[in-house]
Amino acid sequence: MCLILIAWKAREDLPLVIAANRDEWRARPTEPAHWWKSDPPILAGRDLQAGGTWMGVTRSARFAAVTNFRDPSDQRSTARSRGTLVTEFLFANSTPREFLEAVAGHTGEYNAFNLIVGDGQSLWGYGSRDGPPRAIEPGIHGLSNHVLDEPWPKVVRGRAAMTHALATGDPVPTLFDFLSDRGHAQDHELPGTGVSVDWERRLSAALITGADYGTRASTVLVASRNGAMRFEERIRGPEGEVLAVTINGEPERAGANPTLA
Repeated sequence: MCLILIAWKAREDLPLVIAANRDEWRARPTEPAHWWKSDPPILAGRDLQAGGTWMGVTRSARFAAVTNFRDPSDQRSTARSRGTLVTEFLFANSTPREFLEAVAGHTGEYNAFNLIVGDGQSLWGYGSRDGPPRAIEPGIHGLSNHVLDEPWPKVVRGRAAMTHALATGDPVPTLFDFLSDRGHAQDHELPGTGVSVDWERRLSAALITGADYGTRASTVLVASRNGAMRFEERIRGPEGEVLAVTINGEPERAGANPTLA
């Protein structure tokens, strides 16, 4: 997961809105979002190489998502999969704060990461390069492959898109419009993260295209004040085309129930 936009208690009737793009090597085997046969059941995609996921929810309103921290000089093949952090939280009974405080004690087992977790009552974040776990303040936030709210161009644009989306009746179409944006940042806006300028330019787009690496899935999660949720995922091809759509783990169809209840 390489871009997560978060609206936490920014709109009274929609306390949590998430818009995210998962960027990954296209050769890495993946299952699209579906209900896992687990206890409790979780709705998430699955990384078939390591067994974890990048973003998921439960019917009891637990939510988690992870991004990597871009640092090519610190990539250990022996590190544990960061995707297991998402599933561990979704299966746990601990509060977001308790879970992240426990994780903070063994970050050395993983390559650098950012983790967002919530239970409907609170939303917490922890970056292994960004100090101790902290409660996420109400408002609009953005996370890519650095620390929370680092003003990378697509994070800045994404937060503006979330603000605009929340001003509409249904934020979902506007958020997917932004997640489909192929525009690159200007070279003088690019961060320096240790990759080439060509890669920085390519990675600066909200929607990354290419046959080798790119955006594999776009997801919007909307949680309503009454407890209903909508989890819509769009699987992307090499040119950013939408290959399939699921809503709450089911193929999109006319009259589909847009809640997890």
